[in-house]
Amino acid sequence: MIMNRRALLSGAGGASGSLAASKLAGAPAARKRHSEVAALRRAAETIRHGDSRHGGGSTQASRAVRLLDERALPLLTTRPASRTERELCSVSAELARLAGWAALDIGQHGTAFYHFDLALGWSRQANDNDLSCYILATMALLATLRNSPATALDMAEGSVQTAGAGGTRVNARVLSFTRLIEARAHAKAGDARAASTALAAAEHLLEQASGQDGAPAWIDFLTHSRLASDAAEIHRDLGNARACLAWNEQAAAMPPTDFTRSVGMRLAVVATAHLRLGDLDESLSLAHRSVDILRNVDSRRARGYVQDLTVALAPHRNTRPVRAFLSRAHRDLGLTDLAGLVA
Repeated sequence: MIMNRRALLSGAGGASGSLAASKLAGAPAARKRHSEVAALRRAAETIRHGDSRHGGGSTQASRAVRLLDERALPLLTTRPASRTERELCSVSAELARLAGWAALDIGQHGTAFYHFDLALGWSRQANDNDLSCYILATMALLATLRNSPATALDMAEGSVQTAGAGGTRVNARVLSFTRLIEARAHAKAGDARAASTALAAAEHLLEQASGQDGAPAWIDFLTHSRLASDAAEIHRDLGNARACLAWNEQAAAMPPTDFTRSVGMRLAVVATAHLRLGDLDESLSLAHRSVDILRNVDSRRARGYVQDLTVALAPHRNTRPVRAFLSRAHRDLGLTDLAGLVA
């Protein structure tokens, strides 16, 4: 699978149109749609929070596909005109985005791209520029996670273009997310200067957003502490362990009860930074805390962060504390590819 930003910008959503057209029979009267849309919005919000706590493989996250197939698609029309119909396209886009995010989280990248493509088409039918920009940025993140930073940067550029000249058509918090994903892609490519520039822009936009009203509910997760969490990972990828630890201090306000997966992954990232600075004891302490948090999260992506940490610990595998952690990671997270690190 190759993600091409230009193709997406010119033709995304073709699948959504044909899929919607096949579901037209028996659509309820327009007067019933408003209540259905409101119910789907509430369901999408519940799914979003459940995904953050329990992972993309959880029962909560899997509800997005079922709601999309069984409740949203039968309501869609090919030419949304009324406000309710545009809102229906928007909530369908959000459900498809959630389905794509869940697939991304469990490593099903082809399925994730398919759902993101559907989501992008519906968000455009709804004239929801905030959501279109966000979906493109999320697709850029998928490319980054697939170690394709050039594709990711192309997608991020498309996301900024969607925002319009000067960013006047898109909420500043959404644009902040886009620049944050751009920073992650630059870091993956090893470009420290470009990553720092994009990160500074993301931070500035987030500060600007604090004085604005009207940010979509689905972007409320992007607080300064969440930005700091990503910044810690950006500097880990750039090999700057001390900057990683400094940003981590600003990320400490994220509650693991609400952002379970994100906090668990960040602890694995910071454990790697401590290891690079020669502090094995602190690294292992954070590694155990990461497993404590992630053992009840169904996320292949999160387990990958701990897997990367076990690889970094390999030079110390003959020490008893490291072997104990490796055995625990195998037992509690089901990590099986430890290449002989566990006896």
